[in-house]
Amino acid sequence: MIRINITSVFVDDQAKALAFYTEKLGFIAKTDVPAGEHRWLTVVSPADPDGVELLLEPTGHPAAGPFKEALVADGIPFTQFAVDDVYAEVERLKALGVQFTQDATDFGPVVTAVLDDTCGNLIQLATMK
Repeated sequence: MIRINITSVFVDDQAKALAFYTEKLGFIAKTDVPAGEHRWLTVVSPADPDGVELLLEPTGHPAAGPFKEALVADGIPFTQFAVDDVYAEVERLKALGVQFTQDATDFGPVVTAVLDDTCGNLIQLATMK
């Protein structure tokens, strides 16, 4: 059976991304292996340390930078993370200095918020009702 084991987010600085994703968002480092001038660097949710890994992938390909910039310019999140309570998570993250482009907003079946990951991406947080 096919399943997702790794997904990625392009980051402009792996060290900065690791700090943000672990210290602010609360992920834990899973894999950190040198890969040439960069690293194979993944994080996971502490709620599921053997679950899906998020690869903090360097924005090295020429198409990645313009792609990310276009998404941010249009206010489109690159990916989405599930949280138990968007309202509480927004307050927790704001207290840590995280910047939001969309505060917690109720859209009927889902509540979402959008944050800036400081590495060139907008990330959506969502709670299904």
